[in-house]
Amino acid sequence: MSEFTVGESGFLLDGRPVRLLSGALHYFRVHEAQWGHRLAMLRAMGLNCVETYVPWNLHQPRPGVCRDVGAVGRFLDAVREAGLWAIVRPGPYSCAEWENGGLPAWLTGEPGTRVRTRDERFLCHVRDWWGRLLPEIVPRQLDRGGPVIMVQVENEYGSYGSDTRYLEELAGLLRAGGVTAALFTSDGPEDHMLTGGSLPGVLATVNFGSHAREAFDALRRHRPRGPLMCTEFWCGWFDHWAGEHAVRDPEDAAGALREILECGASVNLYMAHGGTAFGGWAGANRGGDLHDGPLEPDVTSYDYDAPVDEYGRPTEKFWRFRELLSAGRAGPLPGLPPRPDVLGAPAEAALRGWAPLPAVLEALGGPETVTAVPPTFEELGVTRGLVRYEVGVPGPRRPYQLTVRGLRDLAVVYVDGERAGVLTEEEPRLREPVAGPARVELWVENLGRVNYGPRLGEAKGVTGGVLHERQYLHGVRARGLDLDAFAGGVGAVPFGALPRAGAPGLYRGTVTVRGAGDARLELPGGTRGFVWINGFGLGRYWSAGPQRSLYVPGPVLREGENEVWLLELDAPDGAATGLPAPRLRPV
Repeated sequence: MSEFTVGESGFLLDGRPVRLLSGALHYFRVHEAQWGHRLAMLRAMGLNCVETYVPWNLHQPRPGVCRDVGAVGRFLDAVREAGLWAIVRPGPYSCAEWENGGLPAWLTGEPGTRVRTRDERFLCHVRDWWGRLLPEIVPRQLDRGGPVIMVQVENEYGSYGSDTRYLEELAGLLRAGGVTAALFTSDGPEDHMLTGGSLPGVLATVNFGSHAREAFDALRRHRPRGPLMCTEFWCGWFDHWAGEHAVRDPEDAAGALREILECGASVNLYMAHGGTAFGGWAGANRGGDLHDGPLEPDVTSYDYDAPVDEYGRPTEKFWRFRELLSAGRAGPLPGLPPRPDVLGAPAEAALRGWAPLPAVLEALGGPETVTAVPPTFEELGVTRGLVRYEVGVPGPRRPYQLTVRGLRDLAVVYVDGERAGVLTEEEPRLREPVAGPARVELWVENLGRVNYGPRLGEAKGVTGGVLHERQYLHGVRARGLDLDAFAGGVGAVPFGALPRAGAPGLYRGTVTVRGAGDARLELPGGTRGFVWINGFGLGRYWSAGPQRSLYVPGPVLREGENEVWLLELDAPDGAATGLPAPRLRPV
């Protein structure tokens, strides 16, 4: 078996110097049937390694309950078959522009628990989770014939905290769990980040998008010896809903990569292939220099302006990088793999049934609670989805303004059954006053839990209360609809005829496909919601843009009839005759 070690000045494979040319590819953002193609694209670009996070919340939806942890092992087996090494980043925190940074909502919502510290309640959960995860990683390490050469301790911890004893605990848990591969940390190239996030005896690396020499100089102030590595070379960037589409010039990105290589460093392209946040798992950021400003939800696409785009196609950046990475090789690079099948012809879905949101909630939602104050999503066991809050305004009383304190993130408000407006964290007050008595409904959506910064783990829903004038309204009925409820199908939903005008609710229909393959789904007239095809969650759509269509992996489609569910959460823009039919188009 081969041995990968960390030397005084570089990495060694069986005692010989080796440079890591890695690329980030998240197994959970790529349909499993397409792993092989995407990995082959990385090899064709000139990479010898692939890096992936492991999102805790995807695999442990409830305490002690695990879901397909074996996907990690299957992916690492695919990496080995592709002839690549693997870098694994098992958390417990990931970031990755993923819901809650990969931490389970039931964990961050647990009273008294201090995540990402040596708090024993938190570490107890980490021990349980890693006890289930590490058996997928440990047998697949290089010294056992597998591809895993490096394992990360936490992730960019210096951007969050300074509890180095916590990092020591994690490193000890990894070693006790059988990890013999090289351990490492990664942080921004700033003194306070490297001070807070690095650990004596563990390889320290840095993350950046440009100015490699300055970044490595900062690393050398803290680590005079050891390999130089950029664990996240940000060759592109991600998008936020209602923001601008991020694009990085290929020539500029190639120049920054060239500088890294000229420094003699190893590199991991973040992202080499971004993929998609299927299933509504996209996270959110907070704006401002200190990441404490307005919420900025991440779009479903994680294309990242990467060298291999969301559809698995090479971009101009791919060819620029391939040219750089091929320099100095003894032989030619592998050729590109055959492109996956593409949808043979456009197709329009036929929507045949509809159920209003209250009926969907009744069929698929959790139990209703009645409490003095509004419960959070976490208290109701809701991760991705929405909660209906219902509260009464006593009367008789004159009209007063209605305000929702601590709203996270967006609420469509109905007063006595009539739509009264949309509230957000920045605009939490109804424009028109409300007189009593009245019945107020708040359909509150989680637009994505924060994945980075000091507000990581904040609760969702109505976290303060509902105010009429200055008076809190008590006696709140609440019921949640989690997106996981759709995994069991929608057979219990009482569908009826389509509405005459655009309306929120669950739409059901079919789309007939000839020549199944990769496609994109357009939703003209849809405002905001989620889509499933054949039970596979494509993710969130939103007319706010900049994303205008959703990626449909070819393996999701089948020849002939395919079932479509569309959960529309707000009245479509300007729709007077119902929701326009979704359309499939070739990519």
